[in-house]
Amino acid sequence: MKQRLSIFMFSGFMLLASGFVSAQLPDFTELVKESAPAVVNIRARENAEQSAPAQNMPNEELFRFFGIPNPGTPPNRDRVSGGTGFIISKDGYILTNRHVVDGADKITVTMKDRRELEAEIIGEDEASDVALLKVDAENLPTLKVGSVKDLEIGEWVMAIGSPLSFENSVTKGIVSAKGRRIRGQQYIPYIQSDVPINRGNSGGPLINMAGEVVAINTLIFSNTGGYMGISFSIPIDVAINVADQLRENGVVKRGLLGVGIENVTQKMADYMGMKKPQGALVNQVSEDSAADKAGIEVGDVIVEFNGQDISTADTLPPIVGMVEPNTKVNLTVFRDGKNKRITAQLDALDENAVASTSEESNDLKAGIGFSVSKLSDQDKNRTGESSGVIVTDITDRDVQRAQLQVGDVIKKVNKKPIDSLSDFSDAIDELKEGEPLVLLVKQGPANRFIVIERDAE
Repeated sequence: MKQRLSIFMFSGFMLLASGFVSAQLPDFTELVKESAPAVVNIRARENAEQSAPAQNMPNEELFRFFGIPNPGTPPNRDRVSGGTGFIISKDGYILTNRHVVDGADKITVTMKDRRELEAEIIGEDEASDVALLKVDAENLPTLKVGSVKDLEIGEWVMAIGSPLSFENSVTKGIVSAKGRRIRGQQYIPYIQSDVPINRGNSGGPLINMAGEVVAINTLIFSNTGGYMGISFSIPIDVAINVADQLRENGVVKRGLLGVGIENVTQKMADYMGMKKPQGALVNQVSEDSAADKAGIEVGDVIVEFNGQDISTADTLPPIVGMVEPNTKVNLTVFRDGKNKRITAQLDALDENAVASTSEESNDLKAGIGFSVSKLSDQDKNRTGESSGVIVTDITDRDVQRAQLQVGDVIKKVNKKPIDSLSDFSDAIDELKEGEPLVLLVKQGPANRFIVIERDAE
């Protein structure tokens, strides 16, 4: 039987379909062979506290989700979680996500050749979700470290990991965007790609066509818990900076300028005489901060920091955070129609603080069928609540059927008390696939529990 070959005609040119496809799509086979040995599967075990069973009690679901021990439940079981990591030094240093190993009593690393090694945590940084591990071994395969500065939007990239516990799985896609801000996190300029990522890929490498790791695969946005077309990764520049500090000091120190900032709109650019909207518009200067001492003023637009252009407000915090405290930095601000050079000596960010702009998280669309916002003074007076988040919009019928209402104040999500938008975001991130969302809300004059069922993938 003769093989049929499709032929396309374009402006007098003939293109063979098979040849056209093979000429356009990259071949990842050699890249996988070179990179895969340095990618590891991580299994983290957290030993449970033993508790004796007792007589059963009602409302078992509410007990379980709000952290009240149910006397009728059996003794707790060890919690085992899985993820991915990759080796960055021949003597056994491994990068992964903090949430993969958080709370673990024992961490086992499995190599591609099936060797199993016990790992210790050298350090972990909650703000960046990066953890540095160490195994006792020598002459290990490593991944080459690239640079996000050289990464182009539209460039092919590849991920290797253990999605849904399927070890050594390879997926590919392209870089969709750079410098994404996710849920108020200001110090991580996430890389967005369309590389398929699922549970178990966390902590694994995003690799370019030169075989260089350019990011750590970290999270997805999803209504179901499964991959829906976009994934986000921590730039390797940020991760290596964190790893170096963890190895040397055990903690991560970040510089702090001490300003509140927002984007420059077209109207503001016109008003200030700027050629185009750019930079970070200063709307607040903290008293006695580095910015205050350096003479930065409300109304200044920061357009350059230590030689790096500041295109938007989101651009500035990650750059500042990469600089150690007490370092002198040079800034260029746009003031009164012209640029002005300013030198500042950075303060230190509180280890427990999260950098923010004035735009940060006034509203949070959680991807679970409703949106929330922080409580305004008016909300506090109306509801009598001083903490929590307020429901601002409901987009899902199942949420409506559960009787959650706009204006409700969410006080708890499952086991976690909610004092702020950051608390709410963290609680949503901790939900397991298919796990119901159990809320304690202030609705009208009274508190009530609301359970929202979520479908498993």
